[in-house]
Amino acid sequence: MIRVFTDSIGLLLEKEGVFIRSSHALTIDDLFRSDDPCSLAQQTFASGRAATMPETLRAPIGSQEVWAAGVTYLRSRTARMEESKDAGGGTFYDKVYHAERPELFFKGTPHRVAAPGQAVRIRADSKWNVPEPELTLALNHQGKLFGYTIGNDMSSRDIEGENPLYLPQAKVYDRSTALGPCLVVTNSPLLRTTRIAIEIRRNGATVFSGATELTQLKRSFAELAEFLFRDNSFPNGTYLMTGTGIVPPDSFTLQNADEIRITIEPIGTLINPVG
Repeated sequence: MIRVFTDSIGLLLEKEGVFIRSSHALTIDDLFRSDDPCSLAQQTFASGRAATMPETLRAPIGSQEVWAAGVTYLRSRTARMEESKDAGGGTFYDKVYHAERPELFFKGTPHRVAAPGQAVRIRADSKWNVPEPELTLALNHQGKLFGYTIGNDMSSRDIEGENPLYLPQAKVYDRSTALGPCLVVTNSPLLRTTRIAIEIRRNGATVFSGATELTQLKRSFAELAEFLFRDNSFPNGTYLMTGTGIVPPDSFTLQNADEIRITIEPIGTLINPVG
């Protein structure tokens, strides 16, 4: 397993606590365009020079689109049904949870993605906003899963709940996505017991926390990736968020200056303020 960090210089690779700087101009796009990203990362690590961890990181994204899957956890299904019940959405969210075809939607382009430490945004025309902590898959140009990062799928629940056709407005806007702190490149699947945890702090105090495990994810990574790549091409590869199993209570909404901390080992912790 190699963790790949991105800063203003380029890529920094870490393995078992050793950091190296690529000896050539390797980019995130090179990994996603490679037929074998794991071998490329291993070769780069072996030929690099010693380096230190940078203070400021960029999001581990180059030219990739970000896509997302919805209603993949029972908790998400229940929340979506509740928020859209007045719009008649209770039935179809239940149906998509049990359907063969998953819900997949476009989430963002690179310039809309917030880096670690950079502020994510809540929409000015929304009054009910939450983060959605999600394990995010790195898929190369062939649809091969080669790595993982942490994703924050910022969501305007009142807009989505008003009418499901408003989903793009509830999900896609400037800095409605955060990725990081790194990209884990590995051929080994994550354990089903992998824990996803979130903590939201306000004025130094925790106002919400929660956790789930991949055991609660209904659909397999291979299934989600296969549906995404059906009749769709990604020459630069893509990121795919896998849905959330943690939803704050309906009484909760984010405020400016909140701090969102999402932890998934062995990836690390993605920290973003709201602003």
